[in-house]
Amino acid sequence: MAVSPTIICLLSLIGYGSCHPPPPPPPRGCSVDVDPPYRVLCDLEAVWGVVLEAVACSGGVSSLVLAVLLLVKLRSISDPARRSGLGPLLLLLGTLLGIFTISLAFLVGKNQALCVVRRAFWGPLFALCFSSLLVQGVRLRRLVSGKSSPSGSTLAALGLALALVQGIISAEWVLLTVVREGHPACEYPPLDFALTCSYTLGLLLIAMGLSLGVVLCGGEFAAEGGGSSEEDRETENEKRRWKCNAVWLFLSSLASALLWVAWLGFYLYGSQALRGKANRERGGGKKDARVLDEPALAVALVIQGWILLLFHAIPEAHLCLRKPPQSNTQDFFDTSHTSPPPHFGDELPSHSHRPFAENQAFSMEEHSATLRSGTYHGSSHGNVRPGIAFRGHVYQPTEMALVMNGGTMPTAPVNYTGRRLW
Repeated sequence: MAVSPTIICLLSLIGYGSCHPPPPPPPRGCSVDVDPPYRVLCDLEAVWGVVLEAVACSGGVSSLVLAVLLLVKLRSISDPARRSGLGPLLLLLGTLLGIFTISLAFLVGKNQALCVVRRAFWGPLFALCFSSLLVQGVRLRRLVSGKSSPSGSTLAALGLALALVQGIISAEWVLLTVVREGHPACEYPPLDFALTCSYTLGLLLIAMGLSLGVVLCGGEFAAEGGGSSEEDRETENEKRRWKCNAVWLFLSSLASALLWVAWLGFYLYGSQALRGKANRERGGGKKDARVLDEPALAVALVIQGWILLLFHAIPEAHLCLRKPPQSNTQDFFDTSHTSPPPHFGDELPSHSHRPFAENQAFSMEEHSATLRSGTYHGSSHGNVRPGIAFRGHVYQPTEMALVMNGGTMPTAPVNYTGRRLW
């Protein structure tokens, strides 16, 4: 009778094990310690998750390296017009690092904290990106029109202020639906998610309009004013360089707008059609009804980040770090660059550093002999330099001769063989 409690305990354990089967084995590439919601990041059977993770990580590293490079080269950029673009550019690179990081949150499984992070940071991060493009368009418009651009810190502060509006919208949406009404953070209509991003889309359209205006009508913004032809040529070269920046800004804005149209169309209509087809094939079940939404958002995040990195951040950094071409005109009042002293090696001997101890007087007879021969013989070396040709062998007194003669016109020397005019 004492064995019966042991038998009953073993039978209960066997029954418990049969009711709860062991968890499925991890997929190839993942260890047993990895939780099932995070196995998509290491699953080699579903390669798309690993590839998307690698692309996102490479984009984040590229943004970080480019930002560090700009900070290192910051002091070497002396042109205020080029330096003003570094503030919005650094803001954009920091935002791209956040976008590539949050894209991983859309790959893993759902929980309350991750869904709040997704909904709270999606709109503000994109608003920061597009507000950076917008302030770059304002900067290029002022530069093309011949005006001075605001400083980089001012433009970055303006971009932060514009993105703060989207942050308030996203925070209110999360607080009203999750905290006040008590809905799960992972359950929200796709249309509500798209409508909260309408302000972000407006920033993108304004940035695209500004850049297009600079590209097409940049010359009409210039202020009228007179100037020399050389100054006009330099002004045209500057306008051409700023229009090159505007072309890259317009391309990045246009590609971003096309991407947003594509992912919004798929998120609102395409994924619903695919979910309905899958539900009908499963007999009306609701399992995995929203399985395509999170991967679509993760792909949109990564593609958007690389579009802004390739079409705007890298070209803008290159144009900022590139040295401006040297002007053809010489500025005689610029003392920042001192020119080396001229070399007169053909006129001065090698021992010209020896000071002259005696005064050398000008001899009228030696000068007249020079005039007759038409050549100049150096006293210290034997080279012969052609003299100045005098018209009609007319005696032409120098200023020194006039001063020494009391201001009156001196007569020609006695040994002068030219024509006598006095």
